[in-house]
Amino acid sequence: MRIRRIKIKNFRLLKNFTIDLEDQLSLIIGKNNTGKTSLLSIIEKFLTEKSTFSINDFNLDEQEKLKALETKNSIVIPDDFEFCIQLLFEIEYNDSDNLRNVSSLILNLESDNIVVLGFEYFLNQLQFTYLKTDFETFKKENKTKNIIDFLRLSSSSKYFKTEIKTYEYIDDDNLGKQELITDKKLISKIINIQSIKAKREVNNSDSNRPNKTLSRLSSDYYESLENTLEEEITIKELNKKLEDTDKELDKVYPKVFKEVIEKIGLFGGKNKGESLIKVVSSLQGKNILKENTSVVYEFAKTLLPEDYNGLGYLNLFSIIFDLEIRFREIRKERELKEDQIPADINILFIEEPEAHTHPQMQHVFIKNINKILEKEQNGLNIKGKRDSKKTKFNLQSIITTHSSHIVAESDFDNVKYFYKNQKENKVSSRNLKDLKETYENKTNQYQFLKQYLTLNRAELFFADKAILIEGDTERILLSAMMDKIDTENDFEIPLLSQNISTVEVGAYAHIFEKFIDFIGIKSLLITDIDTYKLVNTPEKNKKGENKTVEKSCSPDDIAVKGIKNSSLKHFIKKDFRELIKSSQNILIKENNLCVAFQHKENGFHARSFEDAFIHINETFIKTNKDNFNGLKNKGHFDLEGDKKKDAYELASNCIKKKTHFALDVIYHSDEHYSNWEIPSYIKEGLLWLQK
Repeated sequence: MRIRRIKIKNFRLLKNFTIDLEDQLSLIIGKNNTGKTSLLSIIEKFLTEKSTFSINDFNLDEQEKLKALETKNSIVIPDDFEFCIQLLFEIEYNDSDNLRNVSSLILNLESDNIVVLGFEYFLNQLQFTYLKTDFETFKKENKTKNIIDFLRLSSSSKYFKTEIKTYEYIDDDNLGKQELITDKKLISKIINIQSIKAKREVNNSDSNRPNKTLSRLSSDYYESLENTLEEEITIKELNKKLEDTDKELDKVYPKVFKEVIEKIGLFGGKNKGESLIKVVSSLQGKNILKENTSVVYEFAKTLLPEDYNGLGYLNLFSIIFDLEIRFREIRKERELKEDQIPADINILFIEEPEAHTHPQMQHVFIKNINKILEKEQNGLNIKGKRDSKKTKFNLQSIITTHSSHIVAESDFDNVKYFYKNQKENKVSSRNLKDLKETYENKTNQYQFLKQYLTLNRAELFFADKAILIEGDTERILLSAMMDKIDTENDFEIPLLSQNISTVEVGAYAHIFEKFIDFIGIKSLLITDIDTYKLVNTPEKNKKGENKTVEKSCSPDDIAVKGIKNSSLKHFIKKDFRELIKSSQNILIKENNLCVAFQHKENGFHARSFEDAFIHINETFIKTNKDNFNGLKNKGHFDLEGDKKKDAYELASNCIKKKTHFALDVIYHSDEHYSNWEIPSYIKEGLLWLQK
């Protein structure tokens, strides 16, 4: 039995939201404020009742719908008006599952072995009339306030009601008949949620702090097993030791407190001995651990305080402690009743485990957490052997992360990408494994993309914008060019302050098109036009004719035959002659992708970045060429008249190594890179990206 899908309506940014859950682990990724925490929040609000809903939990569009009902000093109440937050669990079962609990949810035995359990927080017609009356009274004294203001200021929950229902499953988009569920204990037997929140108390700033993180957690861990049948013998042994210690302390305390006890005796009451006090020992296991036990770690045979660990280790250790507590909660070990068994479905939610940890530790965490989760649910110990004390349970885990390192180490089929649609004020969830289908029969392209993201650029998932470049030259100079543009313009948000990921894609930019569209980020492709011509060689073909080969040439060459750039040909469906003649330096495709390539500038059409840069920065290069380590044939820059070389020839004959040339440019730049210019196609592309 498992939850195969969760649907949410009108909760914060989860306006009309669906997420598919994997059988074991679902890894949720996405930028900040894309609803990852909201997913946990709504589940906990409905399942645990640890916190209540407020009017702020409703999606902003829903709030506007409610405000639209206002008249001058009142609100109208349409018969068909719905104002509701909804959570639906699609639960899939099979013949081998124990259906004792879930059977009461089944409304149709032919519904693909799927039941739908739903929760609603809503404003019904009767409560609406109470709201109307109270709002009218409020409005008399608060003329400028609206209905949402009123609900924020009042105890809004009294106007709302929560209901639990089971629905007949028709298909993925339709539900049939429904029935109300009043037995809340039944729900707790079917679904249980346990969470380890992102806001964990991890602090190592003060070694004298009495409530240190791990020491506190050791107390919590003790409390989690204090009343369990499993540890009954061990706990009795500890309590017996504490009783013996109490007796010994009772002998010492009268001596320690002798003077103060005698002074108190001077203030006797009406009867002799009435005001006497006695100090006795009353040690308790949990207090001993909380207040008197320190978690230390051993280094070079020396015991060091817990706060000598870095925050990353403290965070990791605290998660492990917390996991053990959550596992006991799932097994219901604290109930001390042998008929207490785990819920049919258990959800373990871990938020942002990467806090304070370095990449290597993040890799280690995600690799090992899967092993721990699998062993625990199967009742195995850490060595993988069956532990008779551990009850087996059904577990689906959800981990949220901002870590590209955790993503890179995970199975991509488990990844759920949360994407925020700014215009529609909502978040959607996308399965990364569905991306494979968009590549249709081009499985080699999908495989390349998957491997590339795993090895190099998983941070693309967390970027707001992306720049796709061909190679090292652009990579080395790109930050300098963005800094230069930021300095020359008064941007509200400079380029270098934006969350922009730069990706070297070589000649494979076209493979990234579907992926960029999938994650929905604004992207700039900077590429070369790569023109070529055909030249004869002395070698003969079978017909005795001279063989022809493709040779790089300037776009201004009258013999130009085409362009080699496969990405440019893919993105821009134009004849190469149109591209060469075009006066445009950038072309925008579907508003979220801009393709920037060389065009004619100052009377010259460059073929690559290098000749484009040389053409508009001839003075800069001539001034510094003697100290450029990436140049050869430096005298070519000084030729005049008929012997003068154009930028294409200079780039072809004088650049010894492109990366060295790029580093030369950086090294000889002034403070704000004002002694050279950016080729216009790149400049215009970056200006487009900045917006």
